[in-house]
Amino acid sequence: PTMAHSKALLVLENFIGGKFVPCSSYIDSYNPSTGDVYCRVPDSGKEEVEAAVKAAKDAFPIWSSKTPLERSQILNKLADLIERDLEAFAQAESKDQGKTITFARTVDIPRAAHNFRFFASSILHHVTECTEMPSMGCVHYTSRAPVGVAGLISPWNLPLYLLTWKIAPAIACGNTVVAKPSEMTSVTAWMMCKLLEKAGVPPGVVNVVFGTGAKAGEALVCHPDVPLISFTGSTLTAQRITERSAPHCKRLSLELGGKNPAIIFDDADLSQCIPTTVRSSFANQGEICLCTSRIFVQRGIYSEFLKRFVAEAKKWKTGNPSDPSTDVGALISKEHLEKVRNYVKKAQAEGARVLCGEGVDPLALPPGNQKGYFMLPTVIVEVKDESCCMQEEIFGPVTCVVAFDTEEEVIQRANGVKYGLAATVWSSNVGRVHRVAHRLQSGLVWTNCWLVRDLNLPFGGMKASGIGREGAKDSYEFFTEVKTITIKH
Repeated sequence: PTMAHSKALLVLENFIGGKFVPCSSYIDSYNPSTGDVYCRVPDSGKEEVEAAVKAAKDAFPIWSSKTPLERSQILNKLADLIERDLEAFAQAESKDQGKTITFARTVDIPRAAHNFRFFASSILHHVTECTEMPSMGCVHYTSRAPVGVAGLISPWNLPLYLLTWKIAPAIACGNTVVAKPSEMTSVTAWMMCKLLEKAGVPPGVVNVVFGTGAKAGEALVCHPDVPLISFTGSTLTAQRITERSAPHCKRLSLELGGKNPAIIFDDADLSQCIPTTVRSSFANQGEICLCTSRIFVQRGIYSEFLKRFVAEAKKWKTGNPSDPSTDVGALISKEHLEKVRNYVKKAQAEGARVLCGEGVDPLALPPGNQKGYFMLPTVIVEVKDESCCMQEEIFGPVTCVVAFDTEEEVIQRANGVKYGLAATVWSSNVGRVHRVAHRLQSGLVWTNCWLVRDLNLPFGGMKASGIGREGAKDSYEFFTEVKTITIKH
């Protein structure tokens, strides 16, 4: 961009020790709905991470010695401030990420505020264990203490939502934080930093370093003074994190991809099932790790399901994310759009048919969005289970629909991928619902619904979908160190 052009751009700064700090070099971040450069993000590395870790270490003694109630009040204040600025946050998230303004307003930003409220409350209700051994004259009890500096790495699909899902439990438990949001979606994290002081968060408790995974993320993961890393992102990056953190024996929580099946039995209520499954396939452009991308439909209702599903999918409007009537916004980047399109091409090359969407229906975009990274909701049929479209995470508005005959068969096929994050089961037979739910290799199973979350309960995946769980109790256990104390009396 020319100098005149770059003056108008938003330029983000790292937030270290309670202050915004400029960086020596920057990277461009794009507005996915126009294809233009939207802001400049610090290209941080070792030096910036070093400064942030030092600030976090310095802040730890004071923050960790506050009572849970004191921390709780600060978290609630932060939630109030995010809610106060909800519209500004939603606009920024939509512009930066490409998601629809409707989704940002109703899902991302309210959930970010709720994350702080939820952990502000849950931190007040944990109890530790105690056992007695009268024969030995001993009593044992446990105590929990914060671990230290938490390294938090969050992805680009739900930027503030997933960043706060990590920051809230980390600081509620008394840790201090160095966070690295995705370099593609850093704006709302930067906006949140502006609220921290007003909420009463002491300097150095939350530090945010912007940049790429290869530079900033790597420096954070390799830092000897960061004992724990919470990461949400790709399985490939997680392997790298595991290798780099192994020499330091770090504690890891890894929430990775999914290749989530929906299993639709012939006694499913299609009036509920069809709209929900369209949503679970295409919400947030299909860029949610919990999205459905393999739909198994029992043969008796296969053709009816398909007809109704495609008709519903075609009603979803793709276009300008800031238009409230838009259902599908822009994908995150040019490269990602290309990757998702290539999966559709591969499916066609293997003999699968595309019933609607990419390459089949015309995509009409408003004048200002012609260069944006858009794609229509796409439905693929006649695809084999071993196809890459049925095995790999596509992470776009693409879903594959296949037929099955028996319960036994569909369980085998649903489990036949390396992932195990979420699954949905549609049936009105209660016994079957329980049987199938028990046998699916999946951290979460929804029946006759999708994405209904109780934050008290464990969230996370099996197999290549990750390590560890997050939730009220699980996050508390991850973000604290437990000690067993024995007293002889």
